[in-house]
Amino acid sequence: MTRRPTTVLIGATGLMLWVSTAAGATGPETTEVLGGAVRVAVGGSGGAGLNDALRIVLGLTLIAILPAIVVAMTSFTRTIIVLSMLRHAFGMQDTPPNVVLVSLALFLTLFTMSPAFDRMYKNAVEPLSHNEISLDQALTAGVAPLREFMLRQTRESDLQLILESAHVAVPDSIDEVRTIYVIPAFLLSELKTAFQIGFVIFLPFLLLDLVVASTLMSMGMLMVPPTIISLPLKVLMFVMIDGWGLTVRALLGSFH
Repeated sequence: MTRRPTTVLIGATGLMLWVSTAAGATGPETTEVLGGAVRVAVGGSGGAGLNDALRIVLGLTLIAILPAIVVAMTSFTRTIIVLSMLRHAFGMQDTPPNVVLVSLALFLTLFTMSPAFDRMYKNAVEPLSHNEISLDQALTAGVAPLREFMLRQTRESDLQLILESAHVAVPDSIDEVRTIYVIPAFLLSELKTAFQIGFVIFLPFLLLDLVVASTLMSMGMLMVPPTIISLPLKVLMFVMIDGWGLTVRALLGSFH
């Protein structure tokens, strides 16, 4: 029992050293032993250490909410919905696997959003790392490219619906609309656009299913499931017309 205070004191000292190092504190470091107690003094500016600590907290927070940002504020939602509807149009529930579709959607999202990400890095991340702007200015500059992208893809009717649902007066300028109202309006527009593209993709597969079903019925082969015949025909047709390339080209071209 006599060793527990010493163990706790050593552990607390290590935690203080780790926090001071992570916060980026600079300056001379001294250690004194007084009556069996350990006192550690770390030099440096307290304001700078606090500023660095806030940056670490902000970075960890952004990492935690990064999946929500990718889904709600980028082109990922439209891309993954169209790819999922394409898989269902084939009639195959697990081919391609989910990990393949998500990976393809992420890389297409990165390709589509690369101009906005470049602007975010140049206007927010790089100046903040050189202490040229404050945290508030960095957040404002970082959200601006995403906000511009969302407004460009959002329908006016969807934005008006969100404002009316929130009982907010329609502003005179689009710049006065708060981002908290832009995000749900953008998601509604993305869902509508994704379903429109998915409907166009579904039509040729549906026609092929109808032709196969009618042919089997006219031949009296009522016991043969049409999907057994139509599935390989769908795959063959999709490969011959370079379906994946057409789908990716249509997705990338839909983000004007």
